[in-house]
Amino acid sequence: MAEKSCSSASSCTRESCEGCPSKQEPQSFRVEANAYSEIKKVIGVVSGKGGVGKSMVTASLANLLASKGYRVGILDADITGPSIPKMYGVHGPAAVDEQGIYPVLADNDVKIMSLNLMMPDEETPVIWRGPVIAGAVKQFWSDVIWGELDYLLVDMPPGTGDVPLTVFQSLPVDGIVIVTSPQELVQMIVKKAYNMAKAMNIPVLGIVENYSWLECPDCGKKISVFGESHIDEVAEGMGLKVLGKMPIDPKFAAMADGNFADAQNPYLEEAYHALSALCK
Repeated sequence: MAEKSCSSASSCTRESCEGCPSKQEPQSFRVEANAYSEIKKVIGVVSGKGGVGKSMVTASLANLLASKGYRVGILDADITGPSIPKMYGVHGPAAVDEQGIYPVLADNDVKIMSLNLMMPDEETPVIWRGPVIAGAVKQFWSDVIWGELDYLLVDMPPGTGDVPLTVFQSLPVDGIVIVTSPQELVQMIVKKAYNMAKAMNIPVLGIVENYSWLECPDCGKKISVFGESHIDEVAEGMGLKVLGKMPIDPKFAAMADGNFADAQNPYLEEAYHALSALCK
């Protein structure tokens, strides 16, 4: 079969071909931020599967950055399963005026926006289809007055579906942190998130492993509840950094029931250095 060519190829000149569709730039899906927002860096926190403590990692990173003097916000993009407001003990309704929507301030000055802060009843289920959910995420970028932020952390739902795709296409994401756990399927799960980010030209800053071990309260022995960790060899195989290994800590679990603004996670120092380097 002959290759298709321009219908007027015989009469084409450099000037006449400038308007040809094949010469035009690809369509951009980027959404403009609110006029009253000035955000330096946008960081996505992602996971290939649910149940790995992604929101706890997001909140821990936010607290760590805030404690170092950075201005931080959390965009809770897990529309159908928002947990960030509950962790910080913040409630809606968020204030709204003609300029936009105002995020709710946590006790440690982290700014938070989540669908739960817009709902009349926090326990009302969100029964929406994908495009509507994606639209809400874009509104949290375009309609929310974030003000001046050094970092906006985007807590994304698990997987590689509509919302991660929307975030990667619509927001100026500067990098992602992948959260995983020690199970055997970790390599496949991490690679899914990694490959999606690479396909969207989003830098992968590194991997955080959660539930790495449990320390026995009596003898202090580290118990690998979910099996031995494989994160080091997985990260090395993909040329990524391990940004932290977090244990199962009942203290953090208790604080996640409304007092997480006080949580200081000592296991994410490498992640902090990776994020802070972006602002230098």
